[in-house]
Amino acid sequence: MSLLAAIVGLALLVMIHEAGHFVAARAVGMTPRKFYLGFGPAIAKRVRGGVEYGIGTIPLGGYVKIPGMNRPSPGDLAATLPADTRRELRPELARLDAAIERGDDDAARAALEELRPAVGETRMWQEIEMALAPDAYWRQKTWKRLVAIAAGPGVNLVFAVVLFTALYMVATTRDTNVIGRVLPKSPAAAAHLHPGDRVVSIAGVRVTPKQIPAHIRATNGEPFRLVVLRHGRSKVVGPVRARLDQGAYRIGIAIEARTGPGESLPAATRDAVGLTWAVTADTARGIARLAAGRDTTQVSSGVGIVRVSAAAWRQGARDFLFVLGLISLALGLLNLLPVLPLDGGHIVIALVEKVRGRTFAQAVYMRYSVVGLTIFAILMYLGLRNDLFGSGG
Repeated sequence: MSLLAAIVGLALLVMIHEAGHFVAARAVGMTPRKFYLGFGPAIAKRVRGGVEYGIGTIPLGGYVKIPGMNRPSPGDLAATLPADTRRELRPELARLDAAIERGDDDAARAALEELRPAVGETRMWQEIEMALAPDAYWRQKTWKRLVAIAAGPGVNLVFAVVLFTALYMVATTRDTNVIGRVLPKSPAAAAHLHPGDRVVSIAGVRVTPKQIPAHIRATNGEPFRLVVLRHGRSKVVGPVRARLDQGAYRIGIAIEARTGPGESLPAATRDAVGLTWAVTADTARGIARLAAGRDTTQVSSGVGIVRVSAAAWRQGARDFLFVLGLISLALGLLNLLPVLPLDGGHIVIALVEKVRGRTFAQAVYMRYSVVGLTIFAILMYLGLRNDLFGSGG
């Protein structure tokens, strides 16, 4: 049940993200051609109102197919055909390329239709057909393009704030410095830390309740000492050596949290916005550290996200919803990174094209996407390494 709840929760976040793109695109005059949860061949699909809705075989992410993300260029279709087919269809391809070059959309559509029986509805044929459509993305005013793209991460951010606000209105949880549980056979158990101990300092630095996990992670597996209050008396414990667990250094303690009455709507909203800002700032600092080659053990993949969500479900609905809000916030923030194929990359491209006064050809998008896909591959490797092997290298 916990695993199922985690997968359903993640699918919900992907769905509202893509729904943000879908609704916003339609609102500004673009009709998406597909709305899918998951990737790969469809296990279920239905066409309604000119839109194909479906579920892919690979339950990772999803997508909305907005028509004509790139301006078509002469030679796009020919480049995807075998050499003998290009020679055979040279006159027809020349007519298509000439029409695209001079911006004659009607002639280009007619030439493309003429080529359909010979080349079939290949992926590139479909891409060019959508790029020639009146509602193609690349034709739209900059503000319309920005609305359609920013709506996806925007919905995730708003969802997180609304969810946090609702949780604060139901009940509040205040962090403490009290150790609630010590895991058996953990570094904390070996150092004789006890439930009820109050953590005062870690590695010589006084800590607040919120700082305890971060200071333990920062020890990077090196021996350190803690100062705790036990039965009202100060006691030095250690040395303790944190162990790498699911990509983070831990000593095997659970800090107690105390639940209080819910807050009013204004107070809950203020706390939700404050939490969102704090997580956003921490995410930005984390990305900066990753760019400098530090904290690579903090990266997690979809495996880790599902694992954390499942663990939160086992602890209760409130913890699960709180983690769901954090994941939604992370999804929105990471999608704003300024690289293709992420939403942030499309926003940057749209702004650059506005300044430039002309849209880029598809080849430019492809080259820019290589940067983003390379970064994504590196992060995926680090996340899977941490989640599956628990090794920082």
